[in-house]
Amino acid sequence: MLLGINLPLILLLGLASFRFTRLVVYDKITERWRAPFFDEMVEKDEHGKEEIYIIPKPKGFKKFVGELLSCFWCTGIWCSTILLGLHSFIPEVGDPVILILSVAAIGALLEVINTKLLG
Repeated sequence: MLLGINLPLILLLGLASFRFTRLVVYDKITERWRAPFFDEMVEKDEHGKEEIYIIPKPKGFKKFVGELLSCFWCTGIWCSTILLGLHSFIPEVGDPVILILSVAAIGALLEVINTKLLG
């Protein structure tokens, strides 16, 4: 057992980290917190339809955070670290958060499977 963490806890942390990372990087609910670190670039495709691209700010701290937030894997490391820290140092807060995020991740994965199977 690494750091006193067993397989079921690793699975819960993995699911929670997956959901927390998606929440930070992609979900609409956190869009306003991501917005200060990105610029929008609008381009028209060959059919005249506008496509919006989100790109990190060009310089400084906002660029650093924007690049971090645009990288699912990079943000995932920080989200995992936060969740493990909460579990280790403030379990009365961290454990319910981990459980909620894990259950939400399972629900999201089931929804994807359901959508793929039923079209």
